[in-house]
Amino acid sequence: MSRYFTEDHEWIDVDGDVATVGISDYAQGALGDIVFVDVPEEGRALSKGDEAAVVESVKAASDVYAPVSGTVVEGNAQLSDEPGLVNTDPEGEGWFFKITLSDASELDGLMDETAYAAFVAKL
Repeated sequence: MSRYFTEDHEWIDVDGDVATVGISDYAQGALGDIVFVDVPEEGRALSKGDEAAVVESVKAASDVYAPVSGTVVEGNAQLSDEPGLVNTDPEGEGWFFKITLSDASELDGLMDETAYAAFVAKL
């Protein structure tokens, strides 16, 4: 499985033609305590850069963008009852949605973990 990051602090784990998307540990830390997450519905078509989900914290609401184009195959229903999973395990159980990749070449514009760590260090 390969993991990539965006400059908007989304992460994407790619396994074959399906990818899991969430927000990075850096993003959840900046947002503070997460109180609500709205994930996209199964079957929704997304283009790279589309607003895909919404995450609300005690500080602010923020959009989560689709790092690649594709069709949503699953939203993380567990976040409805436990939005705090985004704080406790942002890059694991706190994932937002799974999407089929419609154009794998879009991954080429994303950062790997090393590049993302260097990007965050400059913020």
